[in-house]
Amino acid sequence: MADLFDKCAAWKDAQVLKLAGHYPYYRVIQETNGTEVVVDGKRLIMACSNNYLGLANDPRVMEAAAEAARRWGASTCGSRVLNGSMTLHDELDHRLAEFLGKEAAVVFSTGFGTNLGTISSLVLRHDTIFADRMVHASLVEGMQAAYGDTKRFRHNNMEDLERLLANAEPNAGKLIVVDGVYSMEGDLANLPAIAELKRKYGARLMVDEAHGFGVMGPGGKGTGEHFGVHEDVDLIMTTFSKSLASIGGVIAGPADVINWIKHKARALVFSASMTPSAAAAALKALEIIQQEPERRERLWDISERVHRELRGMGFDTQPSVSPVVPVVIGDQALTFKFWRKLTDLGLFASPVVKPAVEKELVRTVFMATHTDDHIDRALEMFQKAGRDLGIIPAERPHTRVEVKMARPGVTGFYSSHDGDTTTTGTQDGGARLEILDVLTQADEPWSRRLSNAAEMITWKAINAGPEEYQQLKELPFKLWGKRRQLPTMLLSAGMNFMARRQQNGSDNQRDA
Repeated sequence: MADLFDKCAAWKDAQVLKLAGHYPYYRVIQETNGTEVVVDGKRLIMACSNNYLGLANDPRVMEAAAEAARRWGASTCGSRVLNGSMTLHDELDHRLAEFLGKEAAVVFSTGFGTNLGTISSLVLRHDTIFADRMVHASLVEGMQAAYGDTKRFRHNNMEDLERLLANAEPNAGKLIVVDGVYSMEGDLANLPAIAELKRKYGARLMVDEAHGFGVMGPGGKGTGEHFGVHEDVDLIMTTFSKSLASIGGVIAGPADVINWIKHKARALVFSASMTPSAAAAALKALEIIQQEPERRERLWDISERVHRELRGMGFDTQPSVSPVVPVVIGDQALTFKFWRKLTDLGLFASPVVKPAVEKELVRTVFMATHTDDHIDRALEMFQKAGRDLGIIPAERPHTRVEVKMARPGVTGFYSSHDGDTTTTGTQDGGARLEILDVLTQADEPWSRRLSNAAEMITWKAINAGPEEYQQLKELPFKLWGKRRQLPTMLLSAGMNFMARRQQNGSDNQRDA
């Protein structure tokens, strides 16, 4: 008989990273002023906070939180449905509904709980969710808790979404779920095309604006406002732990729907409400967002500069068109080494690896309150770390790189990849199939995948031309040139081996 805890003892991923000196998680911040932090006694530039507008450390927000604690106490000690609704919560409901241009809104104690409670209460039997494969984990939890069916479409692939909608039960309730800004890669949902499909197939649309609220659009209302399809978004969700400098979440939409959620969402009904301090902080932050649009402008100026300079050095920050700056590495061990190097140089960033992303990366975000000196120093750190590890060339390959950024008023695209424009209607999803795509087709048995991959390799070999032969001749020289990266390659191989062994063990337990 298997012990429930066996898998915990067998999981060694964290220990491997710790032994290698590359464990990046649960770092304890000893001091912070927002733009800088102290970790292990060392001062670092904070470059991965979601405090986009820098309001978490604004004296006005901090004083509002302190005054609320003095007046209302440290906690509500109850859920909103019973004794946990105070004047602050009610005011925040109405202020956010008004700001977002919706009939009503209700605030939850966390953003995660907002997505979990909204989706699980709305989607019942005979209803269907159509969700982008890259949506946030909180939305996935909501889907898993819902009684209805869930269909996942390939990331921003409108052909795949339309295929699923067309094949759905005509009488089923349909909810399309996307992130406005995807938090790791920084690209946007193709909302103009999604809105058109929503209308065509009679679906409803929910957009998670956690990373778009306060950032996207002329008024900071989010990605729907940015693309001019705000009215097509039926439900707008955002969290308070980003631009609103607090903790909590809100869902805004039609009054009847919000009333349903207030009485049916278990994550709301059975959770203690936001603390008075958190509610007051969010209210003051919302006021500042409305009164000081120059903060958003400063954020975009900094973000555009960082994207432009990093790409000029030779780094890859695609597909982002937002203040999320993903430095794509594509190798797990090298990603952790790069993160370690940045930390040693004085930059607080975050490594992100599979399965959270398709390609391993170091995620960075700079705030509106960072100074030009902060940015200068951070860019120097990126350049040194990248060159030392061979990620970028020793000589700068570009003097200036123009980047696509989805600043307020700049539309027509949803990612920085060529061709990712917001033309409405069905898009061409027929991208060239590569060997990796064939091997990861989960709906095919492994024998079929391997057979198809072998056939593709054979075809490529038969049709090889002069360029391919030249690449083959250059391979030994390329390998010799990468000899200094051997420790990283061995570490990566070890990590991959551990991951495969762990996966095989899990598969064997399931089979048993």
